[in-house]
Amino acid sequence: MAQVSRWIRRATTSMTTTFFASNREPLLVGMDLTIASFDAISEVNMDYTITMYLNQYWKDERLAFSQEEEVLTLSGDFAEKIWVPDTFFANDKNSFLHDVTERNKLVRLSGDGSVTYGMRFTTTLACMMDLHYYPLDSQNCTVEIESYGYTVLDVVMYWKQTPVRGVEEAELPQFTIIGYETNDRKERLATGIYQRLSLSFKLQRNIGYFVFQTYLPSILIVMLSWVSFWINHEATSARVALGITTVLTMTTISTGVRSSLPRISYVKAIDIYLVMCFVFVFAALLEYAAVNYTYWGARAKKKTKKKETEDKKVISSKSGSKASSPFPGSTEADIIELQDLRMSPLPSIRNRSGLVSSSSTPGTGREHDPAKFPPSFRISRVAAYNTYGRNAGLRYRGPKQHKPKVLHAIRRGASVLRVSMPKIKDVNIIDKYSRIIFPVSFMLFNAIYWVFYFL
Repeated sequence: MAQVSRWIRRATTSMTTTFFASNREPLLVGMDLTIASFDAISEVNMDYTITMYLNQYWKDERLAFSQEEEVLTLSGDFAEKIWVPDTFFANDKNSFLHDVTERNKLVRLSGDGSVTYGMRFTTTLACMMDLHYYPLDSQNCTVEIESYGYTVLDVVMYWKQTPVRGVEEAELPQFTIIGYETNDRKERLATGIYQRLSLSFKLQRNIGYFVFQTYLPSILIVMLSWVSFWINHEATSARVALGITTVLTMTTISTGVRSSLPRISYVKAIDIYLVMCFVFVFAALLEYAAVNYTYWGARAKKKTKKKETEDKKVISSKSGSKASSPFPGSTEADIIELQDLRMSPLPSIRNRSGLVSSSSTPGTGREHDPAKFPPSFRISRVAAYNTYGRNAGLRYRGPKQHKPKVLHAIRRGASVLRVSMPKIKDVNIIDKYSRIIFPVSFMLFNAIYWVFYFL
């Protein structure tokens, strides 16, 4: 052993840490990994943190010291005196080597010059996730290993016979590792072609957390909004308060879910569910608005009809005043205002004449004294047209108003829709139908949602 130690001391002082290759053949460097733990997976930063052991194997004939199968285990500092591969992780974000109590590195040297170089470290690796099916999704996260400076003409990396260990024992809080896969390929970069080793983990997200934190509360809030269908429609404060509370609660749940996700543009599975739950609770609130409008609108119509009936009775009771009218044959519909023309401050109105058509037949009782017409003489269009004829000599104030075509079409469509809609005499019918339609629709939506995303 003393001879070996003297030989190693002499070899390391005489040799350099430069790269070597016998006969210009590329040097073969084997790799294997041992997974210590999965620490965290972040959807916001699109990365995951893992602690692992990396072992590299190659043969340096310059370090051969014996023909026998002797193995020397040296300290990690010995790696600074010999050549080691410039291995790096292509998708690495942040890494550090553990140094408690000493730096977690080892060098194991065989008699024929074979070197085993191992280290323990924690690294944060990028993992671009597809969140269309979140939280019912599965992800592929990779470990990309490559030589930084040596192309395939110098160094060729390969996986050992057992490339990965410890995957079966690794556990994650939100994921289950359902498998892994290793492969190697050549990457063409600006500085040359490099050998890249890839380890891919297949991760399935556990849905239990989201069932109790998101899905179940959302279902209960939607069901709570249906309670208003059994509350009397006259209890306005109770139904409105219940509807607004459910809407705000759904908004709070949606905000909490989005805070733990990146700001991505596409729609996720949980977004669809939360939006539909929001639509259901909002529709329940609008249902009461329809009930309230129908109820109070019907009462207002009844009051209007009752008032019109009373007005007609008052008008019919005053029909005896026609005989005392200064205009025989005229009705209250013909003359709306009656004031003495002599009270007008305008001479042209006081001297007004010729209102009676020359074509009027004498003796019909329609020839009135022009001096007795009021200044704001207005005759209903139907009465004026039928009584005096088209050329009666009466002119209407202002031009004829033409309604816009678009507005006329909208009003016409609204009137047709109003006529086609069934008349609801009892507003409780709306609540009765809602008690069936809302639960059935929500159950149908859930069936379609879970079947689509699970199958």
